[in-house]
Amino acid sequence: MDQKPKYQLLEAKHKIEAFCAYQERCDAEVRKKLHSWNMPYDHVDILISDLISNNFLNEERFACAFVSGKFRIKRWGRIKIKQHLKQKRISDYSINKGMEEINEDEYLQTIQDLIASKSRLTKFKDKWDRRAKLSRYLASKGYESYLIVEALGDD
Repeated sequence: MDQKPKYQLLEAKHKIEAFCAYQERCDAEVRKKLHSWNMPYDHVDILISDLISNNFLNEERFACAFVSGKFRIKRWGRIKIKQHLKQKRISDYSINKGMEEINEDEYLQTIQDLIASKSRLTKFKDKWDRRAKLSRYLASKGYESYLIVEALGDD
């Protein structure tokens, strides 16, 4: 059952530092990677605390980068972003710090842009069908229902 670790402690330290330096990572991703290398639990804890103390691993910085990327590139809404951060076991404090990366005007404009692009690509039977399809689409992207209703207005 016990398998030999893929790397010795020092070698694993260098590898995991490179892994964290490549892009922002969260604690859960790093732990998963270390466990995939069959590292003992006590070594995992040592490596994680070393990464945090040397600033390779920073939950707040990760949350800010994650929020910024998912909003600007994938155009996700706040609900979907929060859900994904919670799945990665990010603290509420860090999630809230990350959410500050979203500019409110930019957020509302993104909803309008998504409505416009989806409307060009989709056929609708009538205004109710249009409203239903666009509402479902925006909800699946993680936007708040009150903002969806407001954005769609009285079509």
